[in-house]
Amino acid sequence: MDKDFFNEIVVVKRSGQRVNFNDTKIAIAIKKGFDSVYEDYDENKVNAVKEKVVEDIEKEYQDRKTIGVEDIQDIIEKNLKKLHYDEVYESYKGYRERRSASREAFVEKQQHKFVKAIESLGLKSAAEENAKRENANVDGDGPMGTMLHFGSTISKEFAKAYLMDNKYARAHDEGVIHIHDLDFWAMGTTTCTQIDIDKLFEHGFSTGHGYLRTPNSIGSYSALAAIAIQANQNEQHGGQSIPAFDYYMAPGVLKTFRKEFKQELSELLDFEGIKNLVNFDKILDIINNLKSIEFDFKIFKDEIKESKKVEEIFKTAYENAITKTDRATFQAMEAFIHNLNTMHSRAGAQVPFSSVNFGTDTSPEGRMVIKNYLLATDEGLGHGETPIFPISIFKVKEGVNYNKKDPSYDLFRLACKVSAKRLFPNFSFLDSSFNKAFYEKGNFQTEVGYMGCRTRVLANVCGPSVTPGRGNLSFTSINLPRIGLKHGIALGERKKADMKGFYEELDEVMELVKGQLLQRFDCQCSKSIANFKFLLGAHVWLNSENLTPTSRIRTVLKHGTLSIGFIGLAETLKSLIGEHHGESDEAQKLGLEIVKHMRAKCDEFTKEYNLNFTCLATPAEGLSGRFVGMDRSIYGKIKGITDKEYYTNSFHVPVYYKTSVKHKLEIEGPYHSLTNAGHISYVELDGDTVNNVDAFEKVVRIMHDNDIGYGAINHPVDRDPVCGFVGVIKDVCPKCGRKNGEGISMEKINSDDYCCYK
Repeated sequence: MDKDFFNEIVVVKRSGQRVNFNDTKIAIAIKKGFDSVYEDYDENKVNAVKEKVVEDIEKEYQDRKTIGVEDIQDIIEKNLKKLHYDEVYESYKGYRERRSASREAFVEKQQHKFVKAIESLGLKSAAEENAKRENANVDGDGPMGTMLHFGSTISKEFAKAYLMDNKYARAHDEGVIHIHDLDFWAMGTTTCTQIDIDKLFEHGFSTGHGYLRTPNSIGSYSALAAIAIQANQNEQHGGQSIPAFDYYMAPGVLKTFRKEFKQELSELLDFEGIKNLVNFDKILDIINNLKSIEFDFKIFKDEIKESKKVEEIFKTAYENAITKTDRATFQAMEAFIHNLNTMHSRAGAQVPFSSVNFGTDTSPEGRMVIKNYLLATDEGLGHGETPIFPISIFKVKEGVNYNKKDPSYDLFRLACKVSAKRLFPNFSFLDSSFNKAFYEKGNFQTEVGYMGCRTRVLANVCGPSVTPGRGNLSFTSINLPRIGLKHGIALGERKKADMKGFYEELDEVMELVKGQLLQRFDCQCSKSIANFKFLLGAHVWLNSENLTPTSRIRTVLKHGTLSIGFIGLAETLKSLIGEHHGESDEAQKLGLEIVKHMRAKCDEFTKEYNLNFTCLATPAEGLSGRFVGMDRSIYGKIKGITDKEYYTNSFHVPVYYKTSVKHKLEIEGPYHSLTNAGHISYVELDGDTVNNVDAFEKVVRIMHDNDIGYGAINHPVDRDPVCGFVGVIKDVCPKCGRKNGEGISMEKINSDDYCCYK
């Protein structure tokens, strides 16, 4: 090889960029061709082809000094053919043709689509344009939200054209499947994470833009927790949750109490003029080593020395310190809630999608956190509005808070009272068969944690079965009703459902989704710490502290889940046999059989690939509208199936079907154990639940008794059109005193009581 020639020759890329010749890239391209055909082969064959290619380039381009990428690929093809590597030649040639077609589609065929989409984004409001409403947590009308949607529109098409096999893109576009958060494929982001706040607080942490010290008060604890959630949101496309908020915040309560107790003692002893009569340094040392805000005063016996005066001062200081700590905790919880409803992420386009799980820490500090978080939620935002974030989830556990004799039953009761007013908290059930199986007494990391939307991680074939430091990697949903329509009785083509054909097609689609999830996983694993300075650099993901700048992050991401979801089980059953699972035992039996089949396939994939494939009860209501719209255009309007604007959420009994709370939960309960990637059951209550907490608690108990994993209770929430109060309003608004139907004068609106209108 003439080194001088190859030092001078320039390669012209498709973009027009000119780069130095590099024969290593030729070898890599040839190797990929061999890899696509053979599992095992002699690397010398790759080198032999490369040498022939280099010889031809030197011979044919001696006088030209420039060569195009396509010219090099032509020469590779020619030599593969000449050396009789026919299968490699066909594979390499086919790959080039697919890439060429993708580029053409991306550059030319999509051009009109891009222009129309971008025109809609730029000229229409969120009320007019569906794309701007795809993520309800993004302000589609704001400048940053619009900018995100511009990027999202192009990113989706780029991913389909360049990053995935055409069969996956086609299945998505045709509505066979829905690849969620497709616009983030190229970025390699994960969906969601359960943040281990303890790990962040232990030595402080960096957000990627600055280092934060270990917090030393409950106020700092809550502030840094909010910052962690905000930083996390900027590095993934889904939600972020804190799985054991009470346990993580409890040390901040103790630190605040120690400070307040020392301050109170010092001031009271000074005031009485007897500070010099005690060993105050020894007292400070004892306080600094307190393990709880509740303790036996005998630890101070040497300092009190049977002095009634000193003993009274100690007790007064203690009571004052407890009062101040309790108040500081309330303010910290209030600030946390206010921060997460106002702080921005993603260039200011949205508040972070956040969740917190709590309820099982029975320590005095943990109980103080739980109580004050609930009270702050009950208080609402600045004008009494119900806070949307964080979505709070109260963990229910027998022996902890479920029974009246349990140490924290009072907090469970308070959670019911607050949820009856504010819609939150929701409730998760640690005693559910599938959650209890992983629970280790005394180890809160084995307590299940849910994302507000329903996502769940716990079992782990790649490491410890814990919640903190893990999350969903990506999920794709199957259009289950369409398969039902094709093989059921709804179209009038058969009198009995073809269940054999149904399961065969379902298996084909699940295999398709499996391949797509693995391809996306490979893309995610191609990233590095540099791409996720907080998620990986601050060691949020499980085992990420072992990564180096050159590490492959697969060793960390493998702890996450790859989820296959479904939507519209009710419509699928109507398609197959004419009834949904709320209407008959036969339909319920078939529904469970279908979801068991899907779960079994996911478990099969888990064993085959040693990755956490899971079955998801898909949360996306927007997706349900997309699927039904496409299916209506294919099959027309079919009663009970495509005659609405949506398919029913996951395995839910349809909202239009009138039934009792008990029956609904009895029907939906068995599906929770099958959908290990996540699930939720909703109950809709009529009337004012604030004044009937007993009834509200009874519904939570019905959830518990029906093996529900995660449940929410919805009920009417009113909004005063004048003062903005959100809550239950009977005849008189509890905030402004306005009576139902009463007008408000402009003078009163402009008064200090209505400063929100000034």
